[in-house]
Amino acid sequence: MKKLFLYPFWLRFWHWLNAALFILLILTGISIHYSASNDLLMPFEYAIVTHNVAGIILSFLFLIFTIMNIKSGNYKYYIPLMHGIYERLVKQGRYYVYGVFNGEPHPYHISEKDKFNPLQQISYFGIIFFMMPTIIISGWLLLFPELAPGEIMGMGGVWPMAVLHSVVGYLLSIFMFGHIYLATHGDTIGANFKSMIDGYHHVHEDEHAGNGNGTPINYELLSDEVAYGNEIVGTNHIPAKEEVIPDIESESLSEDESTDDRSEKKQ
Repeated sequence: MKKLFLYPFWLRFWHWLNAALFILLILTGISIHYSASNDLLMPFEYAIVTHNVAGIILSFLFLIFTIMNIKSGNYKYYIPLMHGIYERLVKQGRYYVYGVFNGEPHPYHISEKDKFNPLQQISYFGIIFFMMPTIIISGWLLLFPELAPGEIMGMGGVWPMAVLHSVVGYLLSIFMFGHIYLATHGDTIGANFKSMIDGYHHVHEDEHAGNGNGTPINYELLSDEVAYGNEIVGTNHIPAKEEVIPDIESESLSEDESTDDRSEKKQ
């Protein structure tokens, strides 16, 4: 077994602080949304202040996360290769709902050039590039309603922002619980959590033998997109094809031999 250092300190720091803030935002958000239910989780006035402060911190934290991703190039790990994405998502989904309970090997393995499986990539892509900006922007517009559009599709600008903020909040909450559950599907229940503490992912030797279905993984091409006809190789997707190079020298020798044979027959 060998260790791969995949998660630098800044990423781990953001991950855990972001998780703590998001849990706090879920609890305070529920208290605000159901404020008429006798202070469901905490008094309304405390929930409002705590939610706003946590939201502001999360916003600036996400800005730092974005800057660091661009600076380090880490953002590339979150962008899925769309060629054959449906088939890969089905394979990964099948593993989570069936294969993992029947001792099947994981269809995709982590490497230095490919941190996430296809389902993780498509999920993180949607959350980082769409959902997080949406909930942050809508949150700021609710905090400063004078900045919200006066009207959206015939409705007051603040109300659509509030609905959008709540819907995205529910979706992110569902993702968080699913994320925690799926994180337990490591070598041990706590293996993936430990990776986000020390930054190291432990790789078994058999992970380098293939991608779980007997097909060798081309690690040299994992982060590069190399076209072979209409197929794309890279990022744990389609194994590289062997390029057959014609033996020009042998063909030339064969042609020469054929010419000599014909000459001998004529003589």
